[in-house]
Order: sequence, then structure tokens, then C-alpha cells
Amino acid sequence: MRKPITEDLPLFRRSDFPPDFRWGCSTSSYQIEGGIHEDGRGESIWDRFCATPGHIRDASSGAVACDHYHRWPQDLDLAQSLGTNAYRFSVAWPRIFAQGRGRKPNQKGLDFYSRLVDGMLDRGLEPWLTLYHWDLPQALQDQGGWAERSTIDAFLDYTDVVSRHLGDRVKHWITHNEPWCTAFNGNFEGAHAPGLTSFKTALQVCHNVLVSHGLAIPIIRRNVFGGQVGAALSLHPLKPATDSAADVAATRRHDGLRNRWFLDPLHGRGYPADVWQLLGDNAPRMQADDLASIATPTDFLGINYYFPEIVADAPGQGPLATRVVEAPDVERTAFGWEVSPEGMVTLLSRVVKDYQPAPIYLTENGSTYDDVVAADGSINDVERRRYLQRHLLALREILALDLPVKGYFAWSLLDNFEWAEGYIRRFGLTHVDFATLERRLKLSGQWYSAFLRGNL
Repeated sequence: MRKPITEDLPLFRRSDFPPDFRWGCSTSSYQIEGGIHEDGRGESIWDRFCATPGHIRDASSGAVACDHYHRWPQDLDLAQSLGTNAYRFSVAWPRIFAQGRGRKPNQKGLDFYSRLVDGMLDRGLEPWLTLYHWDLPQALQDQGGWAERSTIDAFLDYTDVVSRHLGDRVKHWITHNEPWCTAFNGNFEGAHAPGLTSFKTALQVCHNVLVSHGLAIPIIRRNVFGGQVGAALSLHPLKPATDSAADVAATRRHDGLRNRWFLDPLHGRGYPADVWQLLGDNAPRMQADDLASIATPTDFLGINYYFPEIVADAPGQGPLATRVVEAPDVERTAFGWEVSPEGMVTLLSRVVKDYQPAPIYLTENGSTYDDVVAADGSINDVERRRYLQRHLLALREILALDLPVKGYFAWSLLDNFEWAEGYIRRFGLTHVDFATLERRLKLSGQWYSAFLRGNL
């Protein structure tokens, strides 16, 4: 059910925010680049996953996507035209090492990202580079993927090459995007590549990803003078379905795996003891220094916020006997996600109170609706514009609470390949016609530009 909210919004402007605030858009390599067979790029787990019937709702893939590999100057022009001062992107690991590792990186892949970074700087866009946004080289998956310790070593070699090549120009580095999704969507739920369904494997993947994050930080700092390093976590504010003791306890368990499983070890507390005790034989294998590595201090914390979750006790269901339930009569996006700007305030307040983290950047926030192209070519996505406005109002409230949030990146600059949903779901501030690849700024993008340029 989608229940639109129609109340008037208070007037606000960019000048309400600090003058040094980062304003940007986020993208990811597999979702926009295309060119999967060009210039020495190897196969990724998403190439293989998409080639298997039944995995992608519209049977599509990222083989062409937005063709950003060839149209990147146009896309950076779009980002610049919005008035953003930062641009978050990711590097495709298979473009650097086709087999995931090797003695010599693919120079054509490095050259592409060098041109891309230079293009950002030429347009006044601060580059924010994500090293891993889910496109693991398939050759590494064939050897066990992130569940194998050797993948950590391959990631560190990849990190070293990319940071040495781009570190003279890129100063903001994100090691991993949403380790939850890497581990659980891809290895337990099977909804994402590589499509596995083992809870034990997912937990080992999660641990190894977190270890690789911690071990990558000193490499980046060694190679990047004045570099800033962090990770981007997908976090959710949680509420119990009822006030019953069972639902309250279930929410605590769910929080332990959904949020605390990442926040605790990253902030030096190890894994949550209450959840670890429930895992039994599924608990990940660890080496002596792993927790210390994961807790390597970062320069910032990236948080991707989309929606809250409501949790109920579910005996015998799932590994922690919990389930997420839908609240009735709330506004939802076309994805079915609850629209809750106040949830963003709740979440960030909780993170700051419980962890006193390094400065926070909202590295993703966005919405999908069923866009309609009018006869004159316009896309009047009023709902997405309103979603953006309301979340920026919530951001203003967050800053009024003196929470250390230093930037906001809208997801996403472009409509793109939305993973298992294919091209059915559109998150972009810019409409992409996937038949012609024509870009057209939506009403939401026009509003974001007017806000950023002080033209409201």
C-alpha cells in the first residue's frame, strides 16, 4: 500500500546547511558502466549471476546498463549541472584484475578510472571512490569467493594497485559498500550474486569482508597522502511489532545481526556476545588478530539509509527466530519500502549516542517510483521530489541536534541496473531511456539542482 503524504513542507534552503557540507550523488560500477567485454575486463559474479535464468526479474543484465563506460563525460556534466560538489563512484575489480589477482594489473582499466577521476576534478567534483560495490571477479568466486581467506589477500593487492594509481587525486576512500548485502543477500538469501543459501557461509563472508576492510586501511593511508578512509554500512532503525516481551527480545536479536554485527566490531567491541551465542557452529572462523584489524580506526562512517524495519518474534523461523513485518497504512515507495524521514533521525541519533563514531556521511539515500514520461518528454516524479525534500528536512533536523554529519549523497544520479530487479526499478534523479540511452533530468533532479544552486 502506498499512502501519499500531502502536507505542506516548510521552506528550507542550502544556506541552512554548513558551507563546507558535501553534496553529491552516488553510483556503482556494475549498475551503470556496461562495457563488460571491453579493454580486458574480466567476468564478475554479477555477469555469471545474470546469465543464469530466473535470477533477474526482467532477465536483463549490466552488460550495457547506462553505457557509462563510453558516456562518462556526459554523466559527469550532469553531476556538475546539478550543483553537486562531490561524486561517489566505484571501481570494478574485474577491470583491474580480470582474474581477481595477478602480477600485472590491466592498464586499460586503470586508465579508464584515471580519466574518470580527472573528469571529476575538471568539473569541480570531489571524487569519493568505493573499492568494492559487489562485483567480485568470478575467478575468485570459483575458488570460494569471500568465504576463503585468500580473497582477503587478493583484495589487499587490488587496493594497493588502485590506491597507488589514483591516490594522488582521490582523497576519500570507501573500502566496502554494504557488507550486509555482500554477505547475506548474496550468500544466505541467494537473491544477489553469487546466489548461495548458506547462513554459515554468509557469516564467514561477512567476517572476511570486515577483516579486509581493516587491513586495507593502512595500505590506503600509506599510498594516499592526506587520505580519508571509511566503509559504507546499510543500517536500519528498528521497532518491535508489539510491546510484548517476545517481540522486544526479537528486535534486540535482529538488531544484533542487522546493525550491531557491523557497528560493534568496527568500533572495537568485537562481535555482539548475545548474537554470537546463538550462532553455534555457524559462527565464523577467526584468526587471533582479526578483531583488532576490523577495529582499525577510520576517518569517517558512511551510512546508507532507506527505510526502518519492524520486527516480530518468529519461533522456528530464520536463524534468529525473527521476521520483519509491514506496518499498515504507511507511505511506501514502489519498492514497498516505508518512507520514514524520521527514521533517519532516529538511526543517526542512536549511532552517535551508542558509538561516538568518526564524522558521518550519508553515502546513499533515495527512492524508486513508477516514472511516467509525458508527451513532451518530461518526467514529473513528484513523489521522488517530495521524498528527497523530506529527507533533507530530516537532515537539517539532524544537524540541529549537533550530530556530526558532514555530507549527503543522493542515490542515484542515473536510473540504472537495479540488481535482482533489473531495469524495473528506477532510483535516478536522471531518467535513462534504456533503448536509446538518452538521459533526461527528472523533476526531482531539477529540484535538487535548484536547491543546491540556491534558486528555490
